[in-house]
Amino acid sequence: MTETQLAQEKKQEAEIIPQEIEEIELETGAKTKKTKDEKTGIAYIYSSSNNTIIHVTDLAGNTISRVSGGMITKHSRLKANPTIAMFVAKQAAERAVDLGFTKVYIRMRGKTLFGNGPGAHAAIKSLGKSGLEIVSILDTTKVPRGGPKKKGGRRGRRV
Repeated sequence: MTETQLAQEKKQEAEIIPQEIEEIELETGAKTKKTKDEKTGIAYIYSSSNNTIIHVTDLAGNTISRVSGGMITKHSRLKANPTIAMFVAKQAAERAVDLGFTKVYIRMRGKTLFGNGPGAHAAIKSLGKSGLEIVSILDTTKVPRGGPKKKGGRRGRRV
């Protein structure tokens, strides 16, 4: 065999090998589209009968955005309204999405033991619709356990 024939055979092998590698990579799924880096945050929703406050942080606790009902409306009677809570959540989520956040854990808290204010559920729905994927929802309302001693002494209150 001459050197030209050897060179032609190597050239043919070089053309065949990359095609086989590409096919194998396609079959195994090794070549996939590279997805964007997903950032995860925590949305703290405080909803009382007077106001709704949403505070979005990253997992380390650094503040991303903090919006309250008073920043949206100047009518104090409307701050806890579910409609205003939707706007609050939308504005807080816009800032988070601009910074690249895609997923969010939700921790909601109310003023009383009996539940959250009227804006909590509207805020959660609005966060989900504004482009953030909700991973989990946790109710972190403080619950009294025991508390101080009742008045009346050891034998109780005598009437």
